[in-house]
Amino acid sequence: MKRILYTLFAVTFAVGLIYGGQALAQKKMFLTLASGSPGGVYYPLGGGMAVVIEKTVDDLRCAAESTGASVENCRLVGKRESDMGMVMGSVAFKALKGQEPFEQKFDLVALFQMYPAPEHIVTTAQSGIRSIADLKGKKISIDVPGSGCSTMAKAILEEAGFNLEKDLTIANLSQTESVQALKDGVVDAVFFNFAYPGAAVMDLAATRDIVLIPVEPALADKVIKKYPYYLKITIPGKTYSDVDNDVLCLGDSNVLVANKKMPQDVAYKIVKAIFSNVTEGKYALTYIHPIASQLTPANAVNSPIPLHPGAIKYFKEAGSLK
Repeated sequence: MKRILYTLFAVTFAVGLIYGGQALAQKKMFLTLASGSPGGVYYPLGGGMAVVIEKTVDDLRCAAESTGASVENCRLVGKRESDMGMVMGSVAFKALKGQEPFEQKFDLVALFQMYPAPEHIVTTAQSGIRSIADLKGKKISIDVPGSGCSTMAKAILEEAGFNLEKDLTIANLSQTESVQALKDGVVDAVFFNFAYPGAAVMDLAATRDIVLIPVEPALADKVIKKYPYYLKITIPGKTYSDVDNDVLCLGDSNVLVANKKMPQDVAYKIVKAIFSNVTEGKYALTYIHPIASQLTPANAVNSPIPLHPGAIKYFKEAGSLK
């Protein structure tokens, strides 16, 4: 009888370990959020979102990781090497469709749209560059290879009539490297893609007289006709010192993507946590960057790719979807 009791105890203990271990694993479910490189909005905002998830959702842990941004993040999330990624809308669209620069289709869905971002084309007053046409023969940095910024920069330059191999000298520097290169005169102009005001441009404006190069309306229309996921965005005058006038730019949306296989309850908890901590609470995202104020349910559902069912559930509850 005692042996039977010992056996039952052992079996019960083993089962308890199995299910207890599973419960513990669920309690400590670990997520990664692929952001971007230092200098733009993705890096700090992604870190803030990871903190919100980590601190306000009991059964989830989360850490942000610095990456090469949009294209890399699509591949990471598509291959389930990261759980979430901050991605330009145009790049997410191409990843879903398997269009260049992607070699295959990735099962991506949007958790929500974050904000639109204009492509900043920045030079110094000393360069003499005042228009996109003036870039001919110049050295320019268009961000790291594979980034959404570089993809958009190439689209703008090609539609402006440039042969990228013959008419320009192109460098693929990170945002931080681009700032220093422009300060040192190593490059003549740089492309950045982020919400305004961008830290990298503010850094430049602190020590140099900067110029924001506008996109002519006719060129903007030409680019949008070919790439309908881009949009016109105006950076208001006085956003940056030395730039008094409004500047017309081409821009893109920015979305937080996940793999289609992310469980619905996990997606729901992530979205609810983030939108519950935009302006209120000790982890409010507007403390991280003012662009977070654009994180509203009404804006969030405007995504170039389909929303995750868990996100749809939250936005229906929030009243921004029927």
